Amino acid sequence: MIESVQEATSFIRAHGITSPEIGVILGTGLGDLFVKEIKNPVVINYNSIPHFPISTVEFHKGKLIYGMVKGKKVLAMQGRFHYYEGYNLQQITLPVRVMKMLGVQQLLISNAAGNMNLKWKMGQLMLIDDHINLQPDNPLRGENFTVLGPRFPDMSQPYSKNLNKKIVSIAKKKKIKLNVGVYACVMGPNLETRAEYRFLRKIGADAVGMSTVPEVIVANHMDLPCCAISVLTDDCDPDNLKPALIADIIKIAGKAEIKMTELFVNLIRQL
Repeated sequence: MIESVQEATSFIRAHGITSPEIGVILGTGLGDLFVKEIKNPVVINYNSIPHFPISTVEFHKGKLIYGMVKGKKVLAMQGRFHYYEGYNLQQITLPVRVMKMLGVQQLLISNAAGNMNLKWKMGQLMLIDDHINLQPDNPLRGENFTVLGPRFPDMSQPYSKNLNKKIVSIAKKKKIKLNVGVYACVMGPNLETRAEYRFLRKIGADAVGMSTVPEVIVANHMDLPCCAISVLTDDCDPDNLKPALIADIIKIAGKAEIKMTELFVNLIRQL
């Protein structure tokens, strides 16, 4: 794995991406607006980077984009990878390790998620304060390489208190509705049943999705501070559950992307 990380890192450096400060992972239906904020972009397709997986989901662009945002050097993933695509979790999280090796100091993550908190509304944002990992594997399983991080990384505060505090402050100042809650990560790709939504709520989750947690685990393993925002794209009330159409989810994510981008851009300005 270390050789794969090193080879991917060297390839990206050779394309002029030498000292990124902030990494960004853009989730389902998200990213177009944020990418427009990147000045003088250098773009590399995932399929040209050694050992990088290829995005197989149609609404994930599969591009690594480097440039300036509010005076900071930003490296953004326009499209991510998922366990349900058939990749293992070490493959999925390889880009996070590469970002850290390139010099990234903070990691900002976004995703689309189902809303299970009946006090909230579809289309709103949720800042992730904690998570519940229900995926059947772990990106740290197998031999541990101490050069990357410890065998048993602490996860008592997986999302940076400092970054989360800044985001909450920005949201208040910009009058952006920002919920704070717990994200449950499942395998997918199917959406959940009524009984599964009830179960997830009972164990303390506010939103559910199929990504983010593997990247956060690896970020913590490598001592890379991170934060994550979910766009709540569909309501998951088991007593009034309606079929969720992917086209509708993408449409709602696109509308909410305006506020999410505003939060990320203003956070980057402060870092």
